Amino acid sequence: MTDNFESMAPLDEFFGEVNREIDAALDALVPSADTPPVKLHQAIRWSLFAGGKRIRPALLFAAGQTFGAPMPALAHTAAAVEMIHTYSLIHDDLPAMDDDDMRRGRATCHKQFGEATAILAGDVLQTLAYKAMADDGSLSAETRVKLISLIADASGTPDGMVSGQQLDLDAEGRPLAIDKIERIHRQKTGALISAASTAGAIIGGAADGDLAAISEFAGRLGLLFQITDDLLDITQESTTLGKTAGKDVAAEKATYPGRLGLDAARDAASKAYTEACDALSTIDADTSLLKAIAEMILGRTR
Repeated sequence: MTDNFESMAPLDEFFGEVNREIDAALDALVPSADTPPVKLHQAIRWSLFAGGKRIRPALLFAAGQTFGAPMPALAHTAAAVEMIHTYSLIHDDLPAMDDDDMRRGRATCHKQFGEATAILAGDVLQTLAYKAMADDGSLSAETRVKLISLIADASGTPDGMVSGQQLDLDAEGRPLAIDKIERIHRQKTGALISAASTAGAIIGGAADGDLAAISEFAGRLGLLFQITDDLLDITQESTTLGKTAGKDVAAEKATYPGRLGLDAARDAASKAYTEACDALSTIDADTSLLKAIAEMILGRTR
């Protein structure tokens, strides 16, 4: 594992390095596919190594590098964040929730292995994520406790990801004001994105003011990511998305384009991008990589 990325540009090289680093860490942290019970561990790896954008680990690495964190110190926490994210996708895709058949360009976990095994696979990934952080000997005990608390807050508190999913389910078929839609997005998508970015800064030893700036940046970035995701659900085909297109419309989800229309939703995405970049202005360090990731996310709908 390298101490630093040799090059931060172009951005696709950075993401390529992130994928190599994170896949190596995940492979070491997750039981092999032939570990009994085989079906369970095959299901975990089916979902975990299906590809995907790895946005959350990338933000963690980028924020960590901004404050000088060495790559080995970031890898286990980045892997933990990806495990939490993947468990949430497995559960979100279940028939009791979003009922989707495709994720990351292949069959969803429950379609491939059955609903019961999919639930268990998500359960294991969640617990392995916290074990990965707790056992990370490259970090102090104090830092590990901070990271575990941060990720737990982003996942399971009333302001976190799981509560956001409940709010999203409750909102189906109901006309919501834009501030309520933003709250859903901030929790369901933004909470873990914010935690990932903040975790990298914590490992890098960022000061409190810089941590606040990173948190604000990532909160706006999470909103940007969800708005662009909602736009893509309407404007792209399933083969391009790697998941079933048009699901939000069919389920009458509360979304920016559904509430505002395509043009106003694109304007809202641009506003979130500007606010995210502005939040970084107080940081006396090179934040160009974080800004480039924000620009990449905005460009998904252009």
